Amino acid sequence: MVVHELSHASPTRWRGRLELRLERRAERSVVAYRRHEGPLMIQRAFHPERDGTCHLYVLHPPGGVVGGDRLELDVEVMPGAQALVTTPAATKLYRSEGALASLVQTFRVHAGAVFEWLPQETIAFGGTRAESLTRVELEPGARYLGWEITCLGRPASGDAFARGSLDQRTEIWEGKRPLLLDRLLTEAGTPTQRGAFGWGGRSVYGCLLYTGASAALARELRGEVTPSEPGDLFAVTQLGGIGVCRALGSSGQRVRKSLERAWSIARRHLLQKSDCPPRIWAT
Repeated sequence: MVVHELSHASPTRWRGRLELRLERRAERSVVAYRRHEGPLMIQRAFHPERDGTCHLYVLHPPGGVVGGDRLELDVEVMPGAQALVTTPAATKLYRSEGALASLVQTFRVHAGAVFEWLPQETIAFGGTRAESLTRVELEPGARYLGWEITCLGRPASGDAFARGSLDQRTEIWEGKRPLLLDRLLTEAGTPTQRGAFGWGGRSVYGCLLYTGASAALARELRGEVTPSEPGDLFAVTQLGGIGVCRALGSSGQRVRKSLERAWSIARRHLLQKSDCPPRIWAT
């Protein structure tokens, strides 16, 4: 098992680590191995779909991440297994006095397996100092769909993210070959936050990634996913076999609605399955 390091080091206040291995057994995908350290865990698994896909909720009881915390999630999906992992609530990145918070997600998906990573929003409070790395390691024939939705500050509370930084990286690999290396470094008050090439003054950014991309699916997504408000943006890019949907807006609810619609279309197209939103999303 490999622990992937981020670029910075901070004294750790609280370390949480969760390791999961999912296997196909009879008609269901099940959690065959689970190990947790610190405040990161799962409870029971759910199987709301006919094909036995395992739905899991990753719990972080403290509810927020402060400077110096490090949370690591390591999931391995064995051949033929199918899993959808989400969170019961938004991840809150609190103001830091200087120490860096780190979030590391490592997903290994074997041949014939399907993994969906659909966490609820990440809210970066003003004064946050945090970095996140999501690394997806695929065998040939594995499928992945995953999103990240990030909210800068809390505009309704007057928090416009006037200071702080957030470094987000996503990597998708097939063996030793990188399929996607994506990085968004946001520092308060810089052109990335205000410029048209970055957030464009908006406060919410969402990105949905999927393997098995095709021109037909990209056309369908462009035709079917339309932002509901002027000024919100949605775009689709195909990078080889990786599809990238990006959304920008000033409302977490609206950006999430666009990505949920895109996920539903991609899921039907790629997995021949209708969407099945986790029940926790409705609470």
